[in-house]
Amino acid sequence: MTTTVSENRLTTLIEESDYISRDLSWLKFNYRVLDQAKNEDRTIFERLKFLAITASNLDEFFMIRVGSLYNYLDYGKQRIDYSGLREIPFRKKLLLESQIFFKDQSEYYLQFLKPLFEQNNFEILSLDDIYQKEKEKANDYFKKFIHPMLTPMVYDGYHTFPVLMNKVLTFGVVTKAIKGKKEGKKLSFVQIPQNLPRFFEIVRKDKIIFVPIEQIIADNIHKLFRNVNILASTLFRITRNGDFTLEESDDIETNFIEELQSKLQTRKTGRVVRMELIGKENKWIMKTLKDRWELDDFNVFMADSESLLDFTAFWQIINHPEFADRQPELTTPVSPLSFASEKPDNIFDLLKSRDILLHMPYNSMEPVLELLEKAADDPGVLAIKLTIYRLAKDSRVTAALLKAAESGKHVSVLFEVKARFDEENNMREAKKLQKAGCFVIYGIGSYKTHTKLLLIVHKEGKKVTRYVHMSSGNYNESTSRLYTDLGLMSTNEVYAEDISEFFNVITGHSRPNYYEYLITAPGDMRNKLIELIQTEAQHAKSGLSSGIVLKINSLQDKEIIHELYLASSQGVPIKLIVRGICCLRPHRAGLSDNIEVISIVGDFLEHSRIYYFHNLGKPKVYGGSADIMVRSFDRRIESLFLIVDDFCKQQVINILNYNLKDNVNTYIMNEDGSYRKKDFQDEEPFNIHKKFFDVTADDIMGVDIFEE
Repeated sequence: MTTTVSENRLTTLIEESDYISRDLSWLKFNYRVLDQAKNEDRTIFERLKFLAITASNLDEFFMIRVGSLYNYLDYGKQRIDYSGLREIPFRKKLLLESQIFFKDQSEYYLQFLKPLFEQNNFEILSLDDIYQKEKEKANDYFKKFIHPMLTPMVYDGYHTFPVLMNKVLTFGVVTKAIKGKKEGKKLSFVQIPQNLPRFFEIVRKDKIIFVPIEQIIADNIHKLFRNVNILASTLFRITRNGDFTLEESDDIETNFIEELQSKLQTRKTGRVVRMELIGKENKWIMKTLKDRWELDDFNVFMADSESLLDFTAFWQIINHPEFADRQPELTTPVSPLSFASEKPDNIFDLLKSRDILLHMPYNSMEPVLELLEKAADDPGVLAIKLTIYRLAKDSRVTAALLKAAESGKHVSVLFEVKARFDEENNMREAKKLQKAGCFVIYGIGSYKTHTKLLLIVHKEGKKVTRYVHMSSGNYNESTSRLYTDLGLMSTNEVYAEDISEFFNVITGHSRPNYYEYLITAPGDMRNKLIELIQTEAQHAKSGLSSGIVLKINSLQDKEIIHELYLASSQGVPIKLIVRGICCLRPHRAGLSDNIEVISIVGDFLEHSRIYYFHNLGKPKVYGGSADIMVRSFDRRIESLFLIVDDFCKQQVINILNYNLKDNVNTYIMNEDGSYRKKDFQDEEPFNIHKKFFDVTADDIMGVDIFEE
C-alpha cells in the first residue's frame, strides 16, 4: 500500500500526541497474548489456547471498542481519539492495524503451529485429505445430524433480508434456476448452528483427525438446493456492535446517551462492524453484503483458504479427553502467609486475632468460601451482605447464600446484572436468591457495580463482631485458579464501619460522611488519587524521598495521567505495571522522564490492582477493584481499601517488588507505545507465576521498593 501525504500526517499526529490511543494500545496487548502462542517452551495445546484467546479477545474488541466507535460514526457525533485523530481517519487507522494483526495471527498459525499437529497425534484435515471410508462417515454424519438442522434463507424480492447471527459461520450461496426458467440468480444464507461441534472427529490408531464441519457442509450444500444450479458459495462470519451499555463511549453527552440507549434497545441486532471471509470471494455476494451493512474494504477481513475462520474452534482440540495428560497441571495453592502454621480449625477465631491477606491463585479462595459456608450454618450470624459481579457455574457462593436465607438470616446481595457477557447467568442466580428470601438489588441505576465487598454480622455473646472481605477479584472459585487477585479478610472495626456505611449508601438513599480506610467511586476516587500523587510530587520538589507504584489492568484516565506527568517532572520515580491498555506515554523527554511502564503476560491473567505511595518511607498501600479509567471513576461503583496491618502491607509491597523483578513474563513499554520483551540472558530467570508459590515470611521482610 502506497503511503500518502495524508497517511504521513496521521502518523505525525499520533507521534506528537502526549497520549497513546486506547484502542491501538489494546491491539499491542493482544500481540503480547499472541507472543505466548509463539513460546516454543509451551506445549502445542497451550500455544493453541493462547491463539484461541487472541481470537476471542479480538471478537470482544470489535463488539465493544469498534462498536463504540460506530456509535459516533453512525449518528454523526464528533470524537477525537487520544492519538489526536478524528473519528473518520481513526476508523481507517484502527481497522488497518486490526487487519495487520489478523494477518499476523493467521500466518503464524499456518507457518509454525499447524506443522506441529501431526507429531502431537492429531491433524486438521480437509475432506480431500482423508480416506474414502472416513469421507463416507463424514457424509453420513451430515445426513443424520447436520442436514436436519440447516435452514436455507433466501433473499429476493419476496423475502426480506434475514437476521444473521453474531459470530456464527454462515454460507452465502448464489443459485440460478435451471435452463428454461426466466428467474435470475438469487442469494440464500445457511447458518451453521452453534450447538454443533466445530470439528467432525475421526479416530485412527495413532492420531485423531479433526475435519471442520464447514467443509462437510460445503461438500453437501447442493442437497439443500434442489433443481437449481449453485453458482457460488462463500463462507463468512460477521461481528456486530455489542456496546449496548455505552460504557465505552467516553465523550458522548448525557442526553445523547439516553437517546442512543433507547434506539439500541429497539434493535433486534447491532450493526455489523466486521466481516470475515475465507477462500475465494464472490463479487456479487460481497457487494450485496457490503451495501446491506454499510461496510467497505477496511471492515472486510480475508483469511487464507488453508486457514480457519474463528480460532476459538481450537478449544475442542485443547479440551479433548485424549490430550488431558498433555495439559499442564495447575500448581496446588499454598497457605496464606497470614496463617501461623497449619490451617485453623475455625476461620472466625483466626480472623479475630489477625488480618489475612489472600494472593490468588497462589493462595486458595477456600478461606473466603469457608467463611461464607460457616456463616450460613452458624446460628449466631445475623446478616450477610455481598456484592457480586461474576460467579462460577454451580457456585458455592450462591449455595451458601441460599442456605443462609433459608435458615432465616438476613441476606443482602447487590447483583450486577450488566456484567458483560455474564448477564444471563447473573440474572438466573439472582432470581434463585430472591426466591429464597434474599434482599436482591439489581444494580444501581446507570452505574455498574464492580466493587467486591463482603460483610458478615456475627452475634457473639453480648457483643457483635463484623467480619469483612475486600478484594480485587470476583467471588468466582473457577477464575480464582487462573487470575491473580488480592483479597483481605479482617475484623478491624474501621473496615467494618466503612463497609457498613458503603452498603447503606448503595442499597438505600444516603450519602457517606467520610470513609477512613475506603476510597470509593463514583465520588471521590479520582480526587483522592490525585491528592496522593500530588503529595509525592510535593515531597520530591522539597528534596524528600518519594515514589509511586501502580499495578492495574488499564490506565486511560487523562486527569490521572496528567498528574503522573507533573509528578514525573518534579522528580518522582514512577513505576507502572499495566497488564493491558496504557494511554500514558513513558520516557518522553520533559514529560515522563521518570516513568517506567511494564506489562506482565503469562500463565495467569494479572487482575489485581495495587496502589503504592511512598509517603516519606511510611507507605500508603491500597488494593481494590478499580483501574485508572474514566468508567471506573465516573460510571462504576468501585472501592479501594487501605491496607493497615503491617504484615499484610509488607506482603503487598513484596508483590510489587516481585512484579518489578520478573524477567520471564515482562514486556517493557517504549515511548512510541510499542513493547519489547525483557531480556534476561545475563540473569537467572525470575518468573513470578512460579516464585509466588514459594514466597516465605522471611522473603518479604525489609523489602523496600524505594530505598532511602
